[in-house]
Amino acid sequence: MDLIKAMHERHSVRSYTDKPIDGEVLESLDKLIEKANIESGLNIQLILNEPKAFSCRMARYGSFKNVKNYIALVGKDDKELDDKCGYYGERIVIGAQALGLNTCWVGASYQKVPEYYAVNKGEKLLLVISIGYGENRGREHKSKSYSQAVKNSPNAPEWFKSGVEAALIAPTALNQQKFIFELVGDKVRAKAKWGPYSKTDLGIVKYHFELGSGKGHDIWA
Repeated sequence: MDLIKAMHERHSVRSYTDKPIDGEVLESLDKLIEKANIESGLNIQLILNEPKAFSCRMARYGSFKNVKNYIALVGKDDKELDDKCGYYGERIVIGAQALGLNTCWVGASYQKVPEYYAVNKGEKLLLVISIGYGENRGREHKSKSYSQAVKNSPNAPEWFKSGVEAALIAPTALNQQKFIFELVGDKVRAKAKWGPYSKTDLGIVKYHFELGSGKGHDIWA
């Protein structure tokens, strides 16, 4: 499955089967995470066969079921952490979807089990992403309109419109979509409004914009 198709087919999934992540799928997933860490300087880690994190009351309240695998988004605790975790985390999420896996971004509906992952001095665990073979494919979320996500960008080129449309199907905390795009010359300015995890969401939607527009990371003003 190509990444554009994976982006459109990917939805949040909270219930998983017992099918293990192994073989070539696991090898490919490990490579996705390794590449993201090398490029970003993050310390993203895959935790397998660990049910404790999603056995708490908050996880049950969040309707999570049979979560035994997750990705820990860990990195240097600085002003770039949220954006980086969003961008590279979503790149892994879309890559995982292309491998036939399902995922869900998780901010609070889990408990930390620090013996299963490493958080080095000066680092922080920001979020986790549940991962595995879903009992279902999830479902689409409601989205803002194109005009609600764009500022001062009349007569924008098609690549910009395609990028914004891709951003509008990205997962965001509480489906808040607190982001705005603006065309500035041949560059794009993306801003996050205030909201829970909105800075992480901005990183997520930036990756979607790049994927949808066909532009590289140098597109940002």
